[in-house]
Amino acid sequence: MSNFAKNETLKTILKRRSIRNFKLEQIKDEELLSILEAAKYAPSAMGQQPWHFTVIQSKEVIAKLNEFGKKVFLNSGVERFVEWGKAANFSLIYHAPTYIIVSGDVNAIAPVNDISLAIGNMFIAAESLGLGTVWIHAVNHLKAIDEGRKLFKELRIPEGYEPFGSLALGYNGGDIPEPAPRREGTVNIIK
Repeated sequence: MSNFAKNETLKTILKRRSIRNFKLEQIKDEELLSILEAAKYAPSAMGQQPWHFTVIQSKEVIAKLNEFGKKVFLNSGVERFVEWGKAANFSLIYHAPTYIIVSGDVNAIAPVNDISLAIGNMFIAAESLGLGTVWIHAVNHLKAIDEGRKLFKELRIPEGYEPFGSLALGYNGGDIPEPAPRREGTVNIIK
């Protein structure tokens, strides 16, 4: 644990939490560009860098995403998602002012892994700048409905690329959650 106390990067990793309550205030352009630059420096299989970042700050487009997300949740058949979709204040991205969809070249060696690493870099960069993030897996379900696929085309996601992950980004508007206890028995060290 002593290394964590001395190293800023390790402290940032330990401090980061998923935030699900955002202020309405938009993030600064410099913060956004720094986070995107950190994403572009993520490791990728064979250095392919198969990612494409679609940043959405338009309230109209976010409203469309919420509409389609609500439809997906209400028709999911998963009780928890159906209840969430029924909520009067439903927001696919927890009312965050910025939403980033990360797409990957489907012909790349390991696009899911590469996209996950890029999003991880964005999480750590955002935390270091005092911003909150949360992974939004629902983008994967939007691919399953016509409206979602049409919206992805409107958002100019490149041909041959598919959304693999996304994140909500903004200033934390609430309490920072306590970390869940770490599971035991997850490490084997063989010397």
